[in-house]
Amino acid sequence: MRAIVSGNRIEGTIIPPASKSMMQRVCAGALLHKGKTIIYNAGVSDDDTAALQIIQQLGATIIIHNEERIEIESAGIHPINNIINCGESGLSARLFTPIAAMSDKPIRIDGHGSLLHRPMNEYKELLPQMGVHIEGFNGYVPFTIQGALQPHPLTLNASFSSQYLTGILFAYAYAATHVVTIEVEALSSKPYIDLTLEVLKIFGKPIHHHHYKQFIIAPSLFTTNKEVSVAIETDWSSAAYWLIAGAMAGNVMVNGVSMSSTQADKHIYYVLQETAARMSVTFEGIQLQKTHLQPFIFDATHSPDLFPILSVLAGAIQGKSVIIGLHRLAHKESNRQESITNMLQLLGVTYSVEDDNLVITGTSSFKSATINSYNDHRIVMAASIAALHTDGAITIDGAEAVSKSYPYFFRDLASLGVQCTLNK
Repeated sequence: MRAIVSGNRIEGTIIPPASKSMMQRVCAGALLHKGKTIIYNAGVSDDDTAALQIIQQLGATIIIHNEERIEIESAGIHPINNIINCGESGLSARLFTPIAAMSDKPIRIDGHGSLLHRPMNEYKELLPQMGVHIEGFNGYVPFTIQGALQPHPLTLNASFSSQYLTGILFAYAYAATHVVTIEVEALSSKPYIDLTLEVLKIFGKPIHHHHYKQFIIAPSLFTTNKEVSVAIETDWSSAAYWLIAGAMAGNVMVNGVSMSSTQADKHIYYVLQETAARMSVTFEGIQLQKTHLQPFIFDATHSPDLFPILSVLAGAIQGKSVIIGLHRLAHKESNRQESITNMLQLLGVTYSVEDDNLVITGTSSFKSATINSYNDHRIVMAASIAALHTDGAITIDGAEAVSKSYPYFFRDLASLGVQCTLNK
């Protein structure tokens, strides 16, 4: 699908979608929880749908009452199929692999699209240490596992991704019968582990850690409730696009975001503070109004999903901004260093790569351009917001990738007064 986006003013109120990071974790908890889980404000993105399909294949029963409420009944891991398809979700693949390995049945971990090129290398060494046999493994999906998983003490390097640790924490929380310790080196994306621990606590499985270096699974601290109710938080990752749009080009009220959230991309709020954005926080959400913005320096190591939209923000601010953490971009839905810098070049933005930093010098107006999405939802959304700083239009090829996290993004963009033309 090709999207053509134009407009220099944005105004209105928006409620971003549910957090897919939280939704997928809650699906994992609902599968492992023996009883009923009621999910409110359930996500509807492609990744959310993949997670729901996975837990069905692993034995859960799902009743969708409406877009706002889902009931899940589970008796634990009881696979009804020998394949789980993780779609294009790296989180689902890394999260549900050790969970599926709790079964003693052989299960093929599969996916499609960009997931086929996203590394799963850590499991080559970790799974055998947990008593899990792995076949057909070349570093990526598909491959086949067979447990049952044994929650032995582990040491893992989490510099590449925290998602491996997330999957193991969920599996160990339900498989361990005595105290088990996981030693972690060089943990990246710490806020995502905070979210993992928050969801496990909701399901009665509190896990403690010492400075993110040692995680202690102690079953004696766990509690069991027959029914668990949980509301999925509004997604800060999606909210970031609207907050930056308001700061760049208008007056936008973003409702539903929580300042107490552990989501990694809440850091967008602090970036906007540094730019001297005109912001006001209310009980309902955050309002952003256009004003003169100052350059910023931000370390995105623990929130790399902000990189694409921060690059657009930096490009629209006069002066030199620095975004740190390029090493986190190589194995996302696209190689984001390549897709971001290609976008900046086409927009006419001056940039340089200096060690682990992307240094961007802003310009008074972007050039009209045709942007390749690289099948990356965050590039689609970032390029769309770039249109607000462009004399003319931005054309985005492969715009359908947006459905991975935000299926109705263009509908919401149009509701704020931006011209969106979608051509299949």
